[in-house]
Amino acid sequence: QVQLVESGGGLVQAGASLRLSCAASGSTFSNYAMGWFRQAPGKEREFVATISWNGALTVYAPSVKGRFTIARDNVRNMVHLQMNSLTPEDTAVYFCAAKLGAMAPEKALYNDWGPGTQVTVSS
Repeated sequence: QVQLVESGGGLVQAGASLRLSCAASGSTFSNYAMGWFRQAPGKEREFVATISWNGALTVYAPSVKGRFTIARDNVRNMVHLQMNSLTPEDTAVYFCAAKLGAMAPEKALYNDWGPGTQVTVSS
């Protein structure tokens, strides 16, 4: 089991950038694929991005591809989500999650979740 804590959320204007971070502890970080998900009010939690254990492979949701970048640091046990060209539609609570084995976009496959960080984009 790995413990996760997100940071870096906030209130920004449309077109701005934010960098979310997720700190992991409690287990061997490089054993885990990592994912970012988000949940807007009244909506289901949705996939944003995922990264393989060594950072070599990444997959993005179509809605964020080309604007968001996921990266990890296996020395510092961190995963980051760089978000550029933000729009009001990106407003949500953002969660990082961990799963053993291969990366995947399906939230049901992730066992460990952080509490989330709020991102609000004003128009």
